[in-house]
Amino acid sequence: MRFARLLATLALLCLTALPARAFDTIAGAAFVVDMNTGTVLMDKAADTPLPPASMSKLMTLNMLFEALRDGRVTLETRFSVSSRAKNMGGSTMFLNEQDRPTVEELIKGIVVLSGNDACVVVAEGLAGTEDAFARQMNDRARDLGMTGSTFANASGWPSPNHRMSMRDLGFVAMRLIKDFPEYYGYFGLEEFAWDNRAPQNRFNRNPLLKLGIGADGLKTGHTTEAGYGLVGSAVQGNRRIVFVLTGLGSDVERAEEAERIVNWAFRQFVQKTVIEKDKLMAKVPVWMGESEQVGLVVANDVSMLVPALVQSGIPAEMTYRSPLQAPIVEGQVLGKLVINVPDMPQTSVELLADRDVARGGFLPRLRTAARVLIGKLAGTTQDAL
Repeated sequence: MRFARLLATLALLCLTALPARAFDTIAGAAFVVDMNTGTVLMDKAADTPLPPASMSKLMTLNMLFEALRDGRVTLETRFSVSSRAKNMGGSTMFLNEQDRPTVEELIKGIVVLSGNDACVVVAEGLAGTEDAFARQMNDRARDLGMTGSTFANASGWPSPNHRMSMRDLGFVAMRLIKDFPEYYGYFGLEEFAWDNRAPQNRFNRNPLLKLGIGADGLKTGHTTEAGYGLVGSAVQGNRRIVFVLTGLGSDVERAEEAERIVNWAFRQFVQKTVIEKDKLMAKVPVWMGESEQVGLVVANDVSMLVPALVQSGIPAEMTYRSPLQAPIVEGQVLGKLVINVPDMPQTSVELLADRDVARGGFLPRLRTAARVLIGKLAGTTQDAL
């Protein structure tokens, strides 16, 4: 038995003559992913642990959403405010020790106002102390496979032990979108004035929410060390993208670069079905079977993100063992199809048997033996079965 390779062109789609991924961001690090397909559209130092500033509040919210999901708290649960929380510097929800905010108010205070005080209230309310909460964040990050993250606090306050990679930030954002849809709407709130305190500071700092480009979250961040950053998401049509930027020089740069990336991600790529379910991709010889061939198909429609402009067909390679020996069961994995779109991640799809092929009786086995004998008499060789 030997491996057979078949080079093919999937003529259903075409590619651009210009490299669709040619986007040179001015961000220090960036990560852009198409959520529908999981295609990474941009990776600039995405695995480097960096100061995340307030963008790491997404992990704090993840911990809070998990507590809501598990029934440990409800949106109406009230938390106390310690003097430590009240005295937090930086962005604030303007809490004091007499307040007893609800979980829902704290979510809004973190998302819209980026309240460092609100994060400490959540940390102390869930874990007793912020240090204990940070340890829980680290444990949860390891459980989730976030290898580029370490947490020292709940707010993103500068610390040499507080780091996140852009890929991990993107992962947390996608987790919040997929696993907690009932709470994701909070990220689209444009303003929130806690108890009408400091109403001039009630506006969400996400610069994309009012632009009409489908943006609906998630979180800005800024410190002197980190620069200006944004974890964002946007929906256009049936596509959603998530992007992470950091290391920008100003809030204006952040706004402009984020809008550029959203427009690029939606305008330079389209999602297409390149292979339909049960489409016959090849026929493979079968030995010792009731049938001499079996078809290779894919289990489901193969949908991919591809560059939008047109030039030529998509190259693909099928690999499978040939000939196959009966019995074969419908749906059995017999090979794979590797699709190579230039400048895009490689896509690999399993090729399955399109039907059962039972082991043959006397005549099929006699036919196979005759083929082997004829091959030897003709001076050819067959690999052993």
